[in-house]
Amino acid sequence: MSGIIATDRSNPEHPTKGRVAAFGAWMRTHQTAIRRIQWAVVLFYAVLIIVPAVRPLPDHTAHIWDDVTLFAQFLFWGIWWPFVLISMVLMGRVWCGVFCPEGTLTEWASRHGRGGSIPRWVRWGGWPFVAFVGTTVYGQMISVYQYPKATLLILGGSTVGALIIGYLYGRNVRVWCRYLCPVNGVFRLLSKLAPVHYRADPVQWKLSRARGERPEAVNCPTLLSLKDLQTASDCHVCGRCEGHRDAITFTPRAPGSEVVRESARRATPGDLLLITFGLCGIAIGAFHWSASPWFVDLKQMLAVWLVNHGWLWPLQSDLPWWIFTNYPDQNDVFNLVDGALLLAYIGATGVVMGTVLTALLAFADRSLGKRSIQRLSHLSHGLIPLAGVGVFLGLSAVTISMLRAEQVPLFWVEPLRAGLLVLASAWSLGLVWKIAGQYGTSVLRQFGATAFGLGAIAVVDLAWWLLFWGW
Repeated sequence: MSGIIATDRSNPEHPTKGRVAAFGAWMRTHQTAIRRIQWAVVLFYAVLIIVPAVRPLPDHTAHIWDDVTLFAQFLFWGIWWPFVLISMVLMGRVWCGVFCPEGTLTEWASRHGRGGSIPRWVRWGGWPFVAFVGTTVYGQMISVYQYPKATLLILGGSTVGALIIGYLYGRNVRVWCRYLCPVNGVFRLLSKLAPVHYRADPVQWKLSRARGERPEAVNCPTLLSLKDLQTASDCHVCGRCEGHRDAITFTPRAPGSEVVRESARRATPGDLLLITFGLCGIAIGAFHWSASPWFVDLKQMLAVWLVNHGWLWPLQSDLPWWIFTNYPDQNDVFNLVDGALLLAYIGATGVVMGTVLTALLAFADRSLGKRSIQRLSHLSHGLIPLAGVGVFLGLSAVTISMLRAEQVPLFWVEPLRAGLLVLASAWSLGLVWKIAGQYGTSVLRQFGATAFGLGAIAVVDLAWWLLFWGW
């Protein structure tokens, strides 16, 4: 971020010259334009998930450029979602604050709804993990990346949930986004890496209070305490609070610096669970199973055993498409064995990966002194770059498969995948080293903790190597 200067806003003779701060100020003064963008995205999103669902499935001669279903599939799963993840790392949660259709709709519903108080069950801290795992696994059960009805069911269902929660709770806020959005936990983690964020200067805030200033209250849609705004995790970068009390600015920072410093007191066991068992466990299993020879071998062994014992009904029975994939015209039907093994494979991958990674991080924590769940959770944040790149590569596999079907040259894919994994692994290793150094122990202990962190990184890399090169 060299060359970017965020000057002190408290002195009117020295206006902000930094490009980052200027962008934040632009957002505050162009809220009408942002609202227009939001509703345009809502319309585009609705067309993208509804139109393909009411059309016949494309035949084998269709192409991305001449079939609306394939075009929508490529645009949504091949471009939209992978690069939403990238945007979190580059700009924080600007997607959530400016572009997300669910955020726009839930805030609109809240503005016109009942305005009820937020119940305790909504605030439950386990939702980020449960919602992410639930939607990930269910998406694989009904082949969400391949079929538009499945896409409409999952994303449309989430949108309906956002509208209902918005109508019931809060007033002109985003209760759904703050607590229940299925990808909220993932976005919270990735935005910690961003090189920019809205930040409240506590000194300027106190000076404003001391001067007796009473500025107009800011309605933060994610219910944040603005005077304590130091983290990008829950901030939706909507720009509404910029300049409040001459203390809040859009500020550059070193990429990943929040992970090293702020996470020392903000990391939670829920983050540890989401990173190790979720992003590096369940998500890997969800991307693995369709390419895994182990899955095929296990299915064949179970099928032979069932036939030998005369139990044919699990092999001959199927369920509706909204429970397990069932498209006979496409020769794509999950029988009960397929569905049960899919769930078992993803679940086993999540348990094995999560347990191994947590154990290695626990050894890293122990290397730094007496066991500490807070420090263990903090160390897990070092894996965020690798976890994020892994999910990006998994989602982009849809992009690659569709481009391959169109006979687009893909000589660049393997080097790019390898390069991204190497860079993410190096970034994660550097973060683990810096996190370990935060605890004031000897360099020897810091090396020991980092060595165990390297082991965790190697385990994740091995899982992705199997998917892209080993199988």
